[in-house]
Amino acid sequence: MFSARSLFQEIVDNDDSYRLFCSIAASGEAQGGWENGRIAALMPSSLRYLAPKVTRHGADEDKHGRIFQALLRKRGLTPTEVPEEADYTMLLERRGIGLAHDKLRRDEPLTELDVITYLAHSRVTEQRAADQMVMLKRHFGDHPEVGKAIRMISHDEENHLAYCHEELLRLAHAGHGRTIQRNLHDCARAEIVIYRDVSLAVMDHMGRILKWPKVKSAALAAGIRAMYGYERLAGWRRMVSLRMPERRDPLGGPATSTPEFA
Repeated sequence: MFSARSLFQEIVDNDDSYRLFCSIAASGEAQGGWENGRIAALMPSSLRYLAPKVTRHGADEDKHGRIFQALLRKRGLTPTEVPEEADYTMLLERRGIGLAHDKLRRDEPLTELDVITYLAHSRVTEQRAADQMVMLKRHFGDHPEVGKAIRMISHDEENHLAYCHEELLRLAHAGHGRTIQRNLHDCARAEIVIYRDVSLAVMDHMGRILKWPKVKSAALAAGIRAMYGYERLAGWRRMVSLRMPERRDPLGGPATSTPEFA
């Protein structure tokens, strides 16, 4: 049988699969950095206090993208094109989740509803990111090649998730509770579908690169669909609840610098 640890070890050990993994991660993080940078620049006057935190969020995402690029360079690899069906951030935007890039490219201030939409989107996607990094840290936090990167990114994702909880609760107390819950539910329902589809696409590409037998690929696909079934029934609830985090004002300071991995 195979486990999450053995699967990731296969991916890390093979240059082609590792290249695809790091490229997908770097692309998604860079996209998140751009989105947060634009949102900070367009923050409405009533919520200008959020701009430094959104800027910090974007700087962290940019840093994560550079970390994955550095991991590629350390092995003498260059980024590869991300398959369209494996582009999580692009597929979320196409589904209408979060703020449209056309809106972010315009130099028009956002509204408070836009900021709520952004924070609800971030609450859901940062939950996904934090969960994934916790899993990777459990299995590979001490790995000599990727362990340092995983530990740093996991810490940042936990900060991002705490920030989303804190700011959404602040806005809920200001009278936006129903709007926030509606946005969270819409985003979570869409995200679990896209995550399933992206997971299936990534595993399909990895299976072809690593020449997995059909029975192994079929078992992995069945596992992904089973997880989606669980999330559709009950698992989505973890993405929409709000509670005051133990880490208060987690994005109140400057972003940390990108470490050296070479």
